Amino acid sequence: MKAFRVVLPLIAILLMPASSRVAAQSAAVDSHPEVRTLKITILSTMLADDGIGEWGFAALVEADGHKILFDTGARPNTVLENARELKIDLSDVQDVILSHFHDDHTTGLMTLRREFSKSNPKALSRVHVAQGIFLERRGHNPNPMTQMKKDYEATGGVFVVHDKPEEIFPGIWLSGPVPRVYPEKNYPAGTEVNTGTAWVEDTVPDDQSLVFNTSHGLVLLSGCGHSGIINTLQYARGFLRPAPVDAAIGGFHLFAATDQQLAWTASKLKEYQTARILGAHCTGIESVYRLRELLGLTRQTCLVGTIGAVYDLNSGIQTGPIAR
Repeated sequence: MKAFRVVLPLIAILLMPASSRVAAQSAAVDSHPEVRTLKITILSTMLADDGIGEWGFAALVEADGHKILFDTGARPNTVLENARELKIDLSDVQDVILSHFHDDHTTGLMTLRREFSKSNPKALSRVHVAQGIFLERRGHNPNPMTQMKKDYEATGGVFVVHDKPEEIFPGIWLSGPVPRVYPEKNYPAGTEVNTGTAWVEDTVPDDQSLVFNTSHGLVLLSGCGHSGIINTLQYARGFLRPAPVDAAIGGFHLFAATDQQLAWTASKLKEYQTARILGAHCTGIESVYRLRELLGLTRQTCLVGTIGAVYDLNSGIQTGPIAR
């Protein structure tokens, strides 16, 4: 039934006169639900005034009454301890997003599920992943999700696998696997993935991000951005709407990017009218500063992410003193 609801309006639009068709198409674009309140708090990254810093990523999303945990950190207890120190309650979070299979984004899942399910059986009981996350790997990055899938499902938890963009809550979109239109090779070398017919270079095909549709524009939350920040934004602007980017938040795997790569990335971000960047984890401190300069942003609008750093849709970015 959902397919018919989508197709029939499109047919109606195509039968309209040209002038009416343009207006109808604009209205269709604007009809996407918008997130009205949005707060993203970083719970795992390297830089910390307080709490535990690590090479990993996790963030709590609070949007229009919904709470989502995006990634779970690199060590079993990091997110648990940092949430406690920040006085953040995760016991009422049901949905988890894992951006991809790497252990610096997935290791905390079992600790968090076991801890909070004691008081709430639904806590962290549904995990959204992209197609390919459970594929067999060999080399530098063996797949921790193979065993974790068994352990997690034994607790009553459920994995939801996405192979395309999905609106998981009104105005909140999961990208699913991202097409690699531009040659952003933002993934580590030395690992192969078993496609079922052959072992090939692991480009982390299961990399996915969250995209929020807001009245200020699109907001991107990324774990590592192995698909490439530009590929991801280009894709989001296609399946959602070509709006300005109010903020790009999280890890974008630019720490080893060359000056030429950063200049190209900045030129595309400027094309998308990117207003804010909170670069954490693998973005790289120097790369954040270079993007700030190239985009003409400020110390208030382009910052290095810290434990407890917050992006708020209405008030912008707040970080710890060390990153200001």
